[in-house]
Amino acid sequence: MTAAPAVPPTFGSFLLASLAGGLAAVLQLAGALKTAPALAGALPFDLTLASLVGLLPLLALLLATRRWVVAPELALPLAAAALLWLWLVVAGAWSPSRLVLAQKLPELALAGPFMLAAGLLVGAEPAARRALCRFTLGIGMLLAVVIGLGALRGWQAVAQDLDQARVHHQLAGLALATAAALAALAAVEARHWLLRLGWMLAVLGLAAAALLPGGRTALAALIAGVALTPALRLGWRGGLGWLLAVLLALAAFLTWLLLHPDWAEGLRTLERLTAEPAGLEARQTLWQAALHWAGQSAPWGLGTGGFTIAAGHGEWRGLYPHNHALEALAEGGLPGLLLWLGAFGGAALAMARLAPGLPPARLARIAALVLPVALTVMVSTDLGNRMAWFALGLALSLGLGARAPQARGNNHV
Repeated sequence: MTAAPAVPPTFGSFLLASLAGGLAAVLQLAGALKTAPALAGALPFDLTLASLVGLLPLLALLLATRRWVVAPELALPLAAAALLWLWLVVAGAWSPSRLVLAQKLPELALAGPFMLAAGLLVGAEPAARRALCRFTLGIGMLLAVVIGLGALRGWQAVAQDLDQARVHHQLAGLALATAAALAALAAVEARHWLLRLGWMLAVLGLAAAALLPGGRTALAALIAGVALTPALRLGWRGGLGWLLAVLLALAAFLTWLLLHPDWAEGLRTLERLTAEPAGLEARQTLWQAALHWAGQSAPWGLGTGGFTIAAGHGEWRGLYPHNHALEALAEGGLPGLLLWLGAFGGAALAMARLAPGLPPARLARIAALVLPVALTVMVSTDLGNRMAWFALGLALSLGLGARAPQARGNNHV
């Protein structure tokens, strides 16, 4: 895909795109903000609904005021995603579920396409993408402060509801991991050593906050994001040096922690890594059950939302397979798995093919925003989760470019 000319930097165009990017960040991370102990129940409105209402007209204006150049690499994943939504709606016809199905279908058929489109447009428009990154970084830092204050007061004291605490540490961990990757990118891009030092301290603060609430996947995503996304920005030699530096720093931290085990007390994430294998065992049980019922119901699957009933958990959505591919296979059968691979696997292939022709800064930022969610969908969240579809849209936005309205050509859309 040839690079599209930049949209003229008029104030109205910049403001429109920036507002869209900021609201998209709030919508993507609204769950983490709403479940934060300091904010839970304190907001006079629903943050998800408010950001959605504001984002809808902005995306329509963004779509209408740009000419979009679409790379052919997007054809397969976009077609597969559309067919996957359609197939899962059809598969609901033979699902034994009613409650889970009623919750899941609107998220798949309505929220899924909107979130993918939002990720596409916001990720492709430069000003919107910058605002998305800045708001995501700000939200991550805000949550780090909230978690730090909660730790000083006693984690259980500010999170009386254990279910709320569990949801919060998962969602907040995603925000912290993404913000840490973006802060690491800012550190390697900073021109002055004081700015670089400040951003590195921000990375350390976000990492420290991620050690407190207990999100193991989020901690892994944070380490991967901090290690990999700046490496994409720095190129081959600089990236290899950065990777080695991060690995050495991680090894030094683990060595120091082994020599001072008393410092690990209260770090909930590390405690869950070393002392709570139950989470992994529970996931393995769910994965085995998903494979078993996928075989029993082949080739068409159990039907959308039907896994929990087949596995003996009743209408309990929380015990989904905890892996997107296995969920697509168990509930959507072989067509569901193939379409999921076409959408998400096709997006990964599209990113790989498009990456050599893209500016490293753009590629690195999209990777920072997508990587934590990509890891999460393999061990948590179900197919109705809007964050996964937004991340898919961001990944595919690498194949989308914005032209000025007056810049006409043969390949505009």
